Amino acid sequence: MGRVLSALIAITIASAPAVVAGAYVVAPAVTTAASDSGAKTVTANLTTTQQAATTTTASIATTATIATASLATTGNGAPNGSHYNLNIIGVPKDKTADMNNNDGHRIFVQLYGGSSTGDIIGKNFADISKVNTILLAPAPVGGSFQVLDANATDKNGAVFQLPADVSTSWTVWARALGKPGGKADMTTCATVTVIDPLTGVTTQEVVCSLATLKLERTKNAKFQNVTSYLLTLTLSAADATLAGCTSTTVSLFDPCLQNYFWNYDNQGLKLLQLRFYPMSGVGG
Repeated sequence: MGRVLSALIAITIASAPAVVAGAYVVAPAVTTAASDSGAKTVTANLTTTQQAATTTTASIATTATIATASLATTGNGAPNGSHYNLNIIGVPKDKTADMNNNDGHRIFVQLYGGSSTGDIIGKNFADISKVNTILLAPAPVGGSFQVLDANATDKNGAVFQLPADVSTSWTVWARALGKPGGKADMTTCATVTVIDPLTGVTTQEVVCSLATLKLERTKNAKFQNVTSYLLTLTLSAADATLAGCTSTTVSLFDPCLQNYFWNYDNQGLKLLQLRFYPMSGVGG
């Protein structure tokens, strides 16, 4: 009798699951059709949390599959939540149609065109080329994002309206798409009022942020947070003092500067996707 009891105890211990660092080491699952289909049915009716807590081999395998699928489809790098889309599209030929008050979510720029910041800094704003320039306008009270002029391929440049508090209430994310190898430099600029002490003539002298957003189309491009590049200007101490700004980091539409714009120096980038997210609504 004692031998039989000892044998039963040994069998019970051998069949019990072992615990290793909080994880279950489970004996191979029974391979009968009935038990396999039953495990699948139960697993399908459980939430992901419940599946994670289940200690059968079938549930562990299912949970692992769900986790892998989730990681593979979490996407393009952009946050979750409602947002405003803006596409900046590089085109080989200039647009001629009237695109004022078009209110589409896109702006056209020359595929190869625009000025480098070195060519416009210190110049009178009235004298610089506006090709591939996106002029930025503060929205009226109650207003929001809106493309007022979608054509940046002409001499007048495009016009894009943003909320007046965009720098403190929104984030912007960017992704370069199109033919691999396309590049563009995007810099936030503005003007400072300068009075010539000899002639008394007033000009709007261009100043640009020291931080330029370098864009390049690469494989499997992901959205990146570019808020600091597109919603603020980083000025030199001299430019900040000249403009009477209280800081070298200046938000869009700060009254110490005028004529805010994005300078888009394009070297073959066909599509830039921008997404604007309210800070209160960004998830993840």
